[in-house]
Amino acid sequence: MSITTTTHLNFRGNARGALEFYQSVFGGQITIATYGDLGMPKEAPGAENVVFGQVESGTGFRVMAYDIPGQSGGAAAEAGSTRREDGLTITDQPFFVSVRADALDEVQRYWNKLSEGAAIIEPLAASAWSPGFGMLTDTFGVTWILDVTA
Repeated sequence: MSITTTTHLNFRGNARGALEFYQSVFGGQITIATYGDLGMPKEAPGAENVVFGQVESGTGFRVMAYDIPGQSGGAAAEAGSTRREDGLTITDQPFFVSVRADALDEVQRYWNKLSEGAAIIEPLAASAWSPGFGMLTDTFGVTWILDVTA
């Protein structure tokens, strides 16, 4: 079993450009999925924005990024991180720490410890892209994403 920690950057409509830039600097493979790719109507505003993006190189560089839902062009986000009634997570945090593991039981162990006293943003559960995904802000104010490799 192994884990990987990855910096997860949050943007307001320019995640794709940032990921393309990081790929030009560090090389590697780029992966981008848009909100439209995961079910948002393609004609809806923001459907072309990045819901999951990553650049990973053979040298060990990895960064993840997404566009904060409903944000573009530097507009201010709501304070903190919250899960809205419509299922979108809104945050003003400049980054998350992402922990990805191969097995749900491993992720669950980390989740159980990190979640003590934490603010749960999205409970650890199966998602469209992972057998287990969750988001929380720990007692030190650090926002964590934990998920299982798909």
